[in-house]
Amino acid sequence: MTSKIKYLVFVLTFASLFLACKKETKESKETQEATIDSLLSVRFEHLLKHPVDSLSFPRSYSLEKKEINKVPSKDWTSGFYPGNLWLLYQLTGDERFKEQAIKWTALIEKEKYNDRTHDMGFKVYCSFGQGNNVQPNQSYDDIIVESAKTLSTRFNKNVGSLRSWDFNKDIWEFPVIIDNMMNLELLYEATKISGDSTYHDIAVSHATTTLKNHFRDDHSSYHVVVYDTITGKAKDKVTHQGFDANSAWARGQAWAIYGYTMTYRYTKNPKFLQQAIATFDFYLNNPSLRDDGIPYWDFNDPEIPNAVRDVSAATIIASACYELHTYTDSPMYKSYANKVLNTLKSKEYILEKSINAPFILKHSTGNWPKNDEMDEPIVYGDYYFLEALLRQQKI
Repeated sequence: MTSKIKYLVFVLTFASLFLACKKETKESKETQEATIDSLLSVRFEHLLKHPVDSLSFPRSYSLEKKEINKVPSKDWTSGFYPGNLWLLYQLTGDERFKEQAIKWTALIEKEKYNDRTHDMGFKVYCSFGQGNNVQPNQSYDDIIVESAKTLSTRFNKNVGSLRSWDFNKDIWEFPVIIDNMMNLELLYEATKISGDSTYHDIAVSHATTTLKNHFRDDHSSYHVVVYDTITGKAKDKVTHQGFDANSAWARGQAWAIYGYTMTYRYTKNPKFLQQAIATFDFYLNNPSLRDDGIPYWDFNDPEIPNAVRDVSAATIIASACYELHTYTDSPMYKSYANKVLNTLKSKEYILEKSINAPFILKHSTGNWPKNDEMDEPIVYGDYYFLEALLRQQKI
């Protein structure tokens, strides 16, 4: 055999092996994707099985106790479950999700008069607002506006913000948490529906005050800022769910990124977009961010890398990033969001088929200081995962 023939045989053999490996890799990837799609479909079905009950909105699931943590409509998380059903209908077109969403959403209506909470947006807009995205109707509009009216009673003109919590009054004169940025969407939408600019103006004032006082020089966010109601000035900056007052609680950063991205949508004020971008830069470039894109629950936990993760923070930011992508020329927002979804669509993060609970993802963390809902499936982690999937689909 001449050297040329030997070389040709070698090249052809190598090429055939390469093509065989490439085909095997492609088939393996397709098999893996089909397996994950099948697993997700089973998890989605579990959301349909949970019995409709006004006192049993599923909030989280204890893998250790094998128990669903069920809450009434007054709980701040109640709106996410009907929201998940609305989102699943939009993702799948399966009428069963819509039918269940209507039933669960109706159970939240009474919250439109609940003035003891700042979480009207989480409860009402994540349920009735998502319902309006599917089937706009006057009844849902009226409930959204009435809820915004109720939320507005918590606004203090001297401070320029909505009061967050009512507890700890002997310590916190007027507390405002970064989470409260998320409830502004209800106010913006109420103005769009009613034409009354009062709600929009309150939301902008709250966002502006928060912008002024909630961020450090590195653009990370404090959790709680306490205000003096007479002077309107910030008098203390602390935490309630982070590691300590000066730590970067992962979900707090997520609320900030999502909240200011959403606020830019309604105001087109560049300073709000700039804050969302700056806080995302802090988050993405933090040396404590895990390689798979899922953060530890707090960037400053000294137990890292043995600290628990918070999937919910990742899903909130991923969803926000798809929107940020539409406002900027940079590909990094879409890239991070895609990375998170690819990470989460795996057996490492999706609940096993056999677990009979209306949840999708594992490894969220609720309240570390109270050792509550640690490393568990939590309803809002699922909500922003589904919203991110829908936004990815639309992009």
